[in-house]
Amino acid sequence: MKPPYGVIWRELLKGSVIPFLGAGASFTGETRDAAGEPRIAASPPNGKDLALSLAAESELPSADARDREDLAKVSSYYEDVSGRPALRSRLREVFSPKYPCGQIHRLLAAVPAHLLIVVTNYDTLLEQAFEAAGKPYDLVVYPCDRKDFANAVLWWRHGEDHPQVRNPNELEVDLTATTVIYKMHGTVSTTADWDNYVITEEDYVEFLLRMTSSTAIPASFFEHFQERSFLFLGYSLRDWNLRVVLKNLSRCLSRRAFPSAASHEPPPSWAIQRDPSELECALWGKRRVSIFKMTIDDFVRDLKERVQVSDA
Repeated sequence: MKPPYGVIWRELLKGSVIPFLGAGASFTGETRDAAGEPRIAASPPNGKDLALSLAAESELPSADARDREDLAKVSSYYEDVSGRPALRSRLREVFSPKYPCGQIHRLLAAVPAHLLIVVTNYDTLLEQAFEAAGKPYDLVVYPCDRKDFANAVLWWRHGEDHPQVRNPNELEVDLTATTVIYKMHGTVSTTADWDNYVITEEDYVEFLLRMTSSTAIPASFFEHFQERSFLFLGYSLRDWNLRVVLKNLSRCLSRRAFPSAASHEPPPSWAIQRDPSELECALWGKRRVSIFKMTIDDFVRDLKERVQVSDA
């Protein structure tokens, strides 16, 4: 089966799709030349490579690959032995370089409609694509590292250098008049003072606790979710934290508010994943999400060919 390219593009043009960008959306091509020699990094490291690097630097006292490749676990240990400032500084070194944007970032920046885009990556690839396209956007960030802003979100209006601090349930963004990029797990920022990272096991627990109390995701975003489809890009349901996030979003995926009483079917949702297991396919299906086995670059290329979208 192939994704319904025409349907997805039409709904994007109407602003009726919520793109969710996961780790796989940040990989933008090969990082080795034809002889197998490393090139300058073309994309941020994946979670496994970052975990292995942090494990080596911190002398993680385990040789078990399941421990050393677990980014949340390794980050917790790194923080224990070096402190949170050292972990933040190391992550800034990794994610602050201006990596080249991928096809998916340029495609979303080329959509003329106003979108709400949810991102769980720390890099700024999507923001770079919007800036290159000259398309305005507001940025909303979950402030994991700012304990002085507990139970709040950070809101950068388009063109502003400093954020406003807002109660998540009082955020005044008009989602019909502007595109919003919501960095659900934090982000590297223009200055280190505003860097925020949900990365350790403790960070995820705190984030999920705030989700259950409705203070992690702005209420207006939940309302926006109700009548729209979801497009999951680069996620793996092997990650326990994503499964818990989706469980908390299940009211949007399975019990939608419909635009008319005559409507009995929820809007469709889709997931693009490179190599899903049978278990992941079953888990996506249980959440009423159609899963398609392909790379994100292939998805973007085929979508452009089917609906004749020009390069942004």
